[in-house]
Amino acid sequence: MAALHAEPIRQRPSPLPPVPDHDFLTAEQWGILFAIADAVVPSLTALDGNRLLQHPLRREIFEAACSRLESQVGLEGGRDLAQQYLSESATAQRAFKDGFSRLVNSNVPQDVRNGLIFIARALNTRAGALLLTGHATPLDCLPIQTREDILMSWQSSRLPFLRTLHRSLTVIPKALWVRSSPSLGRVLSYPKTPVHDNPPGTYFPFKFLQLPPSDQKEPEAIEADVVIVGSGCGGAVAAKVLAEAGMRVLVVDKSYYWPPEHLPMSEEEGAQHLFAQGQLVQSDDSSIAIAAGSAWGGGGTVNWSASLQTQGFVRREWAQKFGMPYFTSSAYQADLDAVCERMGVSTAAIEHNKANRALLEGARKLGWAAKAVPQNTGGEAHNCGYCTLGCGSCGKKGPTETYLPDAANAGASFLEGFDVQKVTFTNDPETGDQITTGVEGVWMSRDGQGGVAGSDRTQRKVVIRASKVISAGGTLGTPTLLRQSGLTNTHIGRHLRLHPVSMVGAVWPEEVRPWEGSILTAVVNEFENLDGEGYGAKLECTTMLPGMFLPFFPWRGGLHFKEFAAKMKRMTGYISLARDRYGGRVYPDPVDGRSRIQYTPSKYDRKHILEGALRLAELLYVEGAQEIFTFHPALEPFVRPTSDPDANITVAGNDTPSVNDAPFQAWLAKFRSLGLPAGDTPFVSAHQMGTARMGTSEKNSAVDVKGRVWGTKGLYVCDASIFPSASGVNPMITTMAISRGVARQIVEASGLAVRPRL
Repeated sequence: MAALHAEPIRQRPSPLPPVPDHDFLTAEQWGILFAIADAVVPSLTALDGNRLLQHPLRREIFEAACSRLESQVGLEGGRDLAQQYLSESATAQRAFKDGFSRLVNSNVPQDVRNGLIFIARALNTRAGALLLTGHATPLDCLPIQTREDILMSWQSSRLPFLRTLHRSLTVIPKALWVRSSPSLGRVLSYPKTPVHDNPPGTYFPFKFLQLPPSDQKEPEAIEADVVIVGSGCGGAVAAKVLAEAGMRVLVVDKSYYWPPEHLPMSEEEGAQHLFAQGQLVQSDDSSIAIAAGSAWGGGGTVNWSASLQTQGFVRREWAQKFGMPYFTSSAYQADLDAVCERMGVSTAAIEHNKANRALLEGARKLGWAAKAVPQNTGGEAHNCGYCTLGCGSCGKKGPTETYLPDAANAGASFLEGFDVQKVTFTNDPETGDQITTGVEGVWMSRDGQGGVAGSDRTQRKVVIRASKVISAGGTLGTPTLLRQSGLTNTHIGRHLRLHPVSMVGAVWPEEVRPWEGSILTAVVNEFENLDGEGYGAKLECTTMLPGMFLPFFPWRGGLHFKEFAAKMKRMTGYISLARDRYGGRVYPDPVDGRSRIQYTPSKYDRKHILEGALRLAELLYVEGAQEIFTFHPALEPFVRPTSDPDANITVAGNDTPSVNDAPFQAWLAKFRSLGLPAGDTPFVSAHQMGTARMGTSEKNSAVDVKGRVWGTKGLYVCDASIFPSASGVNPMITTMAISRGVARQIVEASGLAVRPRL
């Protein structure tokens, strides 16, 4: 057994890839985009200033804002820090400009990039500016105040195009500024490394195959019995089972491994190194943003430790509606229990933070069903709110701490930085099935410093010959790979489920530092079956890292956004998560092959999400939140009325708030009447399922009950794309259990035996 290793270093930088050499925008077009960014996050000054570069405020307004920051937020730096924070613009930092450049040049599809170019070009002309803004002056020549007014008018425009444009052009600057701002962290007292965390944990010293550089045109050839494409939750479990049965297993991934001394990363680093497309994956119509892990260990590296088993009503649906009795069998339960046992899943050591305590206590006061969420933390307390940027303590027992080391100890090999482009086949002359022969792709080395930012990296074409291939690249990656490999089953890429969510936030009287403590340790499941058929909403906490929380809420002007962001140390955030009944599809981009998403949250699912959001507001009200805010751009936050003895004003219900209190009921009624309209209200998702679903026939599914892709021999799927429908819970445990079942059947069909090793 390989030795474990620990290094007392914290926290090593993880340099970002260089800004692309080829720029798709002209200097004039960049000027337009930066002019928009500086209107979204402006430099706010008192009275005097260059109105093209700064937003001057009347002296009394500026001083009042400084006073609110000092008193309400409790700035340790006093008036000087308040003024510095208000005067900082979005584009003041080089990191912002580099981030915008990476986004435009590398992380967005070509048609989206072309759309940005079109808008930037139009706003740089008198005719285009007049049409879009009402001013016959290029946008970057208008004062910041005027640009702000234009953006606000787009938000309430009757034209859906302008409302969508408003959302896209305000979310991106907010996200990039929050990640790069030098003053916001000081205002929030937000440390980039968890203050409670220990030095890097004891970790497994992964060894990866290294390929020598070559001028030859012939690709590098590698032999294996099984190649597993993807190192996430499904692929890791399959690797352990197959390697322990004696097969020569090679696990490959296009991403790279980052040891714990690099973790948790900063938000800028994490977005690039740990998530797909810089953490800015969107559906084609921009109605939903998707966070998809793309790291060694897959989603298990960036998830929140929630370890919920597949619920009974979902198992019955899969067994009865989809005709697969495995899901109600003792064998499936054994698979669920085995993966939970290996990762030490338990509720015993949970220490709930403010957000999760409020969820549980509010549910108790309202008589709702709620419970603690089991954590895959080895039965130990793990109070890290940063784990979505990687776990530096190794307290989260995901694939890199459990199943991948197990596979290595059983003889499995690993190759990072390998982008598989297709599965290769030969035809079976008797059956017409395609017999799997391996995979082909391109390998990219690390740089000379061990990172991925240097220019001295080498690239090789690689062919891996294997009689069995397991696609474990995730719900977004698997259908794209299967399509690019020439498979034509109509179900490949369809039946996408995302668990769409809308957020509700609260501001509390006291400082809560919401990034401290475990992220998600409680769930309210009172409303998970709103239609009587297993579809509804769950209420949970969300990650409270600034760059992953603040940018999604409505933008109501530069000063408002800065004051809103500064309150975050007193905030907690929650999600209303729907088990979506109606989904979408994933398909390869026709230009560059990346996974594209067609998905709009349905009216049916949005009704459930709205109901959950309303219930979250009730819960937060009875718990005493001062303010409650939502994703809806037209709904002002609810601000709890306060008593004022000096003015002889008494507000009933402050000591014993009831959801029946009249002011709150009026606000709820307005929220319900506005609803959550698609296109105007943003949705987000961190769960992807179903694009290569399992079934009983190639007429209703992409893979059979053993995980084998229909019409092939030797090609299997082991990830969340195999789900017949949405799981309704965080999909990690379900993914791992199904993958264990598929891998067991591969072993049995090969005439081998499953031999788990300690």
